[in-house]
Amino acid sequence: MIEHKSVLLQECIDALAIKSDGIYIDGTFGRGGHSRAILEKLSAKGQLIAIDKDPVAIDHADQLLSDDERFSIVQSSYAEIKEIAKQKSLLGKVDGILLDCGVSSPQLDQAERGFSFMQDGPLDMRMDTSQALDAKTWVNETSSEEMARVFKLYGEERFAKRIANAIVTERQEKLFETTLQLAEVVKAAHPRWEKHKHPATRVFQAIRIEINKELADLEKFLADCLEVLAVGGRLVIISFHSLEDRLVKQFMRNTEQGPQIPKEIPIMPQQVEKQFKRIGKAIKPNEEEINHNVRARSAVLRIGEKLV
Repeated sequence: MIEHKSVLLQECIDALAIKSDGIYIDGTFGRGGHSRAILEKLSAKGQLIAIDKDPVAIDHADQLLSDDERFSIVQSSYAEIKEIAKQKSLLGKVDGILLDCGVSSPQLDQAERGFSFMQDGPLDMRMDTSQALDAKTWVNETSSEEMARVFKLYGEERFAKRIANAIVTERQEKLFETTLQLAEVVKAAHPRWEKHKHPATRVFQAIRIEINKELADLEKFLADCLEVLAVGGRLVIISFHSLEDRLVKQFMRNTEQGPQIPKEIPIMPQQVEKQFKRIGKAIKPNEEEINHNVRARSAVLRIGEKLV
């Protein structure tokens, strides 16, 4: 199993501009790398709330940090960040939010979680293992048209329709049970392989996003996160594929620009109070980090700050 390495760790800590007695939220605890680094910067008065869907991550947090009075964790999606902050009377009081949208290495490396097309395991892919819908149910019951839509939309797969038809043909003979069974069907149906990329990569990504409602969760998070932040609070987000990064980039750009004032209204753009600004340019891992952790290669870090 590959040890989980927190991507862009120092860059994230720098981006948060941590106040020693501040309040912070780690929206995706994973295996706690980012959380531990935040806690190292906090005084006894500081506070860190972590969130994660995965009950295994919750257990890991309980074992790792249960004795730290500055730390608490909630089993939920980061999409519920506003509700979580409200319950803790922290709405508008949080000094920084960190969101790492990636799948953690333990999830990928444990075959029984069903995320990997490289290891055989049950076709699962649920981040929250208590939810009803898993990848096996979805692959065996979804129409070819809906599958093709998901593969194209969430996987940006050029041969979505062809692969979806192959899956439907296969399941008429034998229902899908395992990751490698699905990966082999996709592999056989894919007419053009990308260099250094397994032909099932995009399809597995698309199914994972669909099962876990990842983009819907991100959209809800983005809609609510500024209400959670205090004035001067930092928003720090790591994306791992173009669909996520596009949402984050557009949100930060549009929020920085503020509402578009119709030309007939006599207000100058500089008279409109801005509530948000982007900090610096997008940050990507350097060559050294990628050499140590190949899964970091697609990461993009974007930073913003709440102004009012």
